[in-house]
Amino acid sequence: QVQVVESGGGLLQPGQSLTLSCASSGIRFSAYEAAWFRQVADKEREWVARISSGGRASYIQSVQGRFAISRDYRNQIVNLRMNNLQFEDTATYYCRIGSNWGQGTQVTVAS
Repeated sequence: QVQVVESGGGLLQPGQSLTLSCASSGIRFSAYEAAWFRQVADKEREWVARISSGGRASYIQSVQGRFAISRDYRNQIVNLRMNNLQFEDTATYYCRIGSNWGQGTQVTVAS
């Protein structure tokens, strides 16, 4: 059974940091690209960061230099380290591994 489960969301103040985790099972983890997306109500889901099966990372421009995606092949986890969070980072964050999506975790940045 395929499972993709995000965790680590929360309520943060601007400038703070947070790490999201995405745990997976039932997937050939090492074979697939993994990515983080985010969605704000009434807007389309947007890609934030991705990491190839070989570990190459890329980011949307608005998070470049602040976010870092990584993957743990042994434990089949994808992490998203988010530094210097801004109000506009508020969203529900989703993990996708291959074509498998998680249910999302909420990140809220507020003063």
